[in-house]
Amino acid sequence: MRKRLPLLPTLVVLAAVLVMVRLGFWQIDRMHQKDAMLANFEAALAQSPAGFDMSRDQLIDYPEAYAPVRVVCYAGGADRPKAGRNADGTSGWVHVFSCSYRAPSGRSGKVDVTGGWSSAPAPVQWSGGAITGIVVPESMSDRQQWHILADPPLAGLQPNARPDPSEIPNNHWSYAIQWFLFAGVALVIYGLALRKRWSAA
Repeated sequence: MRKRLPLLPTLVVLAAVLVMVRLGFWQIDRMHQKDAMLANFEAALAQSPAGFDMSRDQLIDYPEAYAPVRVVCYAGGADRPKAGRNADGTSGWVHVFSCSYRAPSGRSGKVDVTGGWSSAPAPVQWSGGAITGIVVPESMSDRQQWHILADPPLAGLQPNARPDPSEIPNNHWSYAIQWFLFAGVALVIYGLALRKRWSAA
């Protein structure tokens, strides 16, 4: 008896395999994009805010991640201490202030500023003023949520730990391998199912 492939099941399996292979190559593309993004972050961190023109380079609404920034905070206030590390990696408390600023467009806005580190959560007051620092996104999935890491620190606090983009995971290669494995397993299972069907015929 001539062995024939069932048309519809075969097409369905092949379509699913093609989709999984395509998803694997998409993850590889994402891996390269993530590598480029991390390289951009490293380059941004290498810049210095010291020479910025205050009138030209004030904080904008959607700043570049990990880029230096300089802004005038016209209102400060009490801090909100939370656990964190200093530039030497020592655990303690970082002090977060609320910065009210005015964008170059004239529109007002607010952003959190990590002013610096101390060994105790004692309250710290900051009256505002001109600051320089680094734009740090809260997460890679939401670029509109970010804060400023003050450099130099504010209100007599110690320097903050600098952000390290290398700590951002780039696990797209493992995702790609998973999709390729899924595709291979699907073909093996379908092959075994065909073998059983033909043996029973």
